[in-house]
Amino acid sequence: MNRGTWAVAGAVSTTTVSVLPVFLTGGLAVQISAELRFDPAGLGLIVALFFGISAFAALPCGWLVERYGSGTTSRVAVLGAAAVMGGVALFARSYPALVAILLCSAWCNVLGQLSSNLTLARYVQPEKLGLSFGIKQSAIPTATLLSGAAVPAVALTIGWRWAFAIGAALALAALLITPREDAGRARTVATPGERATAALSVIGSAAGLAAASCTALGIFLVASAVDRGIDPGTAGLTLTLGSVVGLVLRLAHGWAADHRSGGHIAVVAASLVLGAGGLALLAVPGTPALVVGTVLGFGLGWAWPGLLQFAVVRLNPSAPAAATSIIQVGVYGGGFLGPVGFGFLATHFSFPIAWLVGAATMVVAAVLMVLGRRMLVAHRVAREATPA
Repeated sequence: MNRGTWAVAGAVSTTTVSVLPVFLTGGLAVQISAELRFDPAGLGLIVALFFGISAFAALPCGWLVERYGSGTTSRVAVLGAAAVMGGVALFARSYPALVAILLCSAWCNVLGQLSSNLTLARYVQPEKLGLSFGIKQSAIPTATLLSGAAVPAVALTIGWRWAFAIGAALALAALLITPREDAGRARTVATPGERATAALSVIGSAAGLAAASCTALGIFLVASAVDRGIDPGTAGLTLTLGSVVGLVLRLAHGWAADHRSGGHIAVVAASLVLGAGGLALLAVPGTPALVVGTVLGFGLGWAWPGLLQFAVVRLNPSAPAAATSIIQVGVYGGGFLGPVGFGFLATHFSFPIAWLVGAATMVVAAVLMVLGRRMLVAHRVAREATPA
């Protein structure tokens, strides 16, 4: 296996394991809440705090990854996630205990994401970088897929705690393919004016709004379907289907990016508009609407992160982890606000109302994404017009 292929494999495994604890909680929410006694608002609070801590940790972790390299930080992230999943399986005997243990994995999520970005930027050939980011971001639907499959395969047979125990074992196995070299040691210094911080902040805000809706999709889909009278096993399998579609579309986005000269952020905006239609369909009762809405929501509304991170890395080759950390602040901020808002709406109004609000939020995110793209273009034109 060559260095580029090994880098992609390590990035995917690290990212999947780092985010698995929180998505596993969402996929098994019906079974966990029945034992630990919490409602959709309680589930939303767990996920919100997880991503809220991640948002605060993003910029410092970006510096740490650039400073200590992707090898060290990847292994720390994977070990931390394994410890958390093992802790949930053994010690989460109440709702407060579950919250406390899961929040310990927030920093693992940040380190895993940013160290994987640095690994790809340093070791993958430029002409394959888009596809590599698509493959790396397939880790999110992979985590969701594992969570959905765990409902009928594990939670409904031997119990939800065993699903976390299996997740911990998978995380330890992932240590075998985490990066072994400290890629961050070879970095160059970013040149003044290279990073369009204002434009990246706007794009990060757009990504945050989109993530607010998309995080709710992965966390609340099963609970929403069961609330509408759909069998838990069917709901879990639908989540699995959406994850597969999202995985395939992320790969397709990455492959297409390597064959385009630009316009990546515009493609992200278009995907968000179409994905909003999928979220709106989830407000319609019945299994057909659930399936189509899930496919559109995951396949379009939640297939853009790899493409967006690829675009940011291409614009900031000397400090990719630090640059993408700006975007991740927005993503994690949306992950904090989205579940809280969605859980509140679902608890005090209804799941259909919550899905419609999520769809509207995704449309606003698309508009901001277009604005951020225009700011990036203006920044590039200004740089090219400025004498060296």
